[in-house]
Amino acid sequence: MDKLKITDVRVNPGDSAFLIDDGNTAIMYDSGFAFTGYSVADKIKAILGERKLNYIFLTHSHYDHALGSAYALRYWRGAKVVAGEYAAKIFAKPSAKAVMRDLDNKFAKKCDVDSYEDLIDELRVDIPVSDGDVIKAGDLEFIALNLPGHTKCSIGYYCPRLKLLLGCETIGVFDGSREVVPSYLVGYQMTLDSIARVEKLDIENILVPHYGFLDNDKTKLYLKRAKESAAETAADIAAMLKAEKSREEIMEYFKNKFYHGYIKEIYPIDAMELNTGIMIDLLKKELDY
Repeated sequence: MDKLKITDVRVNPGDSAFLIDDGNTAIMYDSGFAFTGYSVADKIKAILGERKLNYIFLTHSHYDHALGSAYALRYWRGAKVVAGEYAAKIFAKPSAKAVMRDLDNKFAKKCDVDSYEDLIDELRVDIPVSDGDVIKAGDLEFIALNLPGHTKCSIGYYCPRLKLLLGCETIGVFDGSREVVPSYLVGYQMTLDSIARVEKLDIENILVPHYGFLDNDKTKLYLKRAKESAAETAADIAAMLKAEKSREEIMEYFKNKFYHGYIKEIYPIDAMELNTGIMIDLLKKELDY
């Protein structure tokens, strides 16, 4: 890890965008919103100078992770976008891009950004990967890992030589202290299985979306709490469903448990409410309540 530098290049607290650089190869890991796309690219350009951005690794297709890639490509047209095969299919759908555009516009307005260049139709994936594929990025090699649960297209990138995982939101959103917010939107058991898969890897560090690089101790804590929090939250929601608590009561439970401090800074309230509602419906169906 001595030669590898990881820089937080986020502009808005809700962004997820980092620069990974070993001095020879520069990788953008997630790319943030559309409305912050040029600003994130400017931060990378200030770091790289005349050097090129070589790759953009996307963890999944959500607007706060993927849309900024189109803006970075205006600066570095030769950069290769890497994402899961399923994400590539999503980017090809006009209906999916319309949803992403709408969500980005709404959050931009909340951030007092009324207008910005729309490049969402330029979204692309140059290297679609499936589970187990190896991505050779200069002297670095990453293994693509399907980690579904947050989305079907969620993917992580594992570098065995550095014992480093570029994680994804399926594992959970870290508050930097102890809480890990679960976000299983397509599968609860999928999420548990993905966390279990990550636990078996020989890793010392994880780069966590929406947070950043974790040292060895925090990596261990993050994985432990991710597993516990996913199960605890599901059990609590299941108990509330069994007790016939209202949707509003369950939503209030989730807010009280997680929506404060750092999480409140990075998690737009409408996105939190939307995702929590999806989680409630998912658990109701998957746990048969």
